[in-house]
Amino acid sequence: MFADRILSGMRPTGSLHLGHYHGVLKNWVKLQHEYECFFFVADWHALTTHYDTPEVIEQSVWDMVIDWLAAGVDPAQATLFIQSRVPEHAELHLLMSMITPLGWLERVPTYKDQQEKLSEKDLSTYGFLGYPLLQSADILIYRATMVPVGEDQVPHIEFTREIARRFNHIYGREPGFEEKAHAAIKKLGGKKSRLYEELRSRFQEQGDEAALESAQAMLNETQNLSLGDRERLFGYLEGGGKMILTEPEALLTAASRMPGWMGRRCPNPTTTPYPCAKTPTASARKYAPCPPIPRACAAPIRVTRPSVRYGNCTKSIPMKLHATGATRLQERRYWLHRMQTTGNRRCTERAGAMRERAQVYLDDPTLVRNIIADGCEKARRLASDTMRDVREAMGLSYS
Repeated sequence: MFADRILSGMRPTGSLHLGHYHGVLKNWVKLQHEYECFFFVADWHALTTHYDTPEVIEQSVWDMVIDWLAAGVDPAQATLFIQSRVPEHAELHLLMSMITPLGWLERVPTYKDQQEKLSEKDLSTYGFLGYPLLQSADILIYRATMVPVGEDQVPHIEFTREIARRFNHIYGREPGFEEKAHAAIKKLGGKKSRLYEELRSRFQEQGDEAALESAQAMLNETQNLSLGDRERLFGYLEGGGKMILTEPEALLTAASRMPGWMGRRCPNPTTTPYPCAKTPTASARKYAPCPPIPRACAAPIRVTRPSVRYGNCTKSIPMKLHATGATRLQERRYWLHRMQTTGNRRCTERAGAMRERAQVYLDDPTLVRNIIADGCEKARRLASDTMRDVREAMGLSYS
């Protein structure tokens, strides 16, 4: 049983490209073996910028899931689902909007940045202004503890933490909270109860962060607590009220800022395609040669040299991008040498392996539908648990 839960998603707004593969999917494949993972297709988020071209979204959803599976995401290890199939996301978004200051949304760094980049579109909509809050709902409804993001997305996680903190502050003081917390402590059993009280005192009286972490780990490992009691004990531990929503941590990806060919972020899919093309012909057509290495980097390298500088070529954008895909030093040396001598790299072997995995799902689309249906059912069970607590805290349970 994993103590931490991962939540991540992608917008279905077109074909996947190398930035998605190196910056996201490779990380997902690794994380699925280490944490409880939930990966979703963010179709509602796609509407914030593509509301006038829904056909792009519809065509991309199933292709995106197939690409995930082809890249190695395993539905036996991770839960895959579609955002709009779990309507609780929208309900939590609506309820959190009641307590979210307008200024918090306007100060999100990507808000004005995206408006400038997509100036040809009318983005003066509430959906676009409120997308960070919907993103927060996506995370908080599963009580995710970690969210893998690039550097540019860290402010969104901080925003989510602020929303969770504000919600818990306003609604976490349930009537008789301390009495219920003490009753929950007794359910831990004699030994764990004494340890919990000791760790709580060390944290609150001495600010001992190690004691806090030990107590949290103990609670995560305890199986005989209801979800409500568990959240009460987490809140009581830190001196607050009931922790209804969990504050997530940003988990920076290894390739947290993927370079584009010209030094910018990855461009559109036609110039930097994802290696999982659906057919050999498409793969050959899409995988155009990399741009040649600049003259400053044209000097040959000594592949046997132990130094990692490789002459003057460390700043070559194609070199940086391709080096991301090599995990061993010798692999990097080989590809750097080949790039300098040929100026391109055709990833036919990698594309071929992915294409084989994808073909299984292309031949039988019901496999993908079944995977998503199972994932949506599991996701909705967790989302329903969170919404029950949220409604109760906000006086909307009417029981």
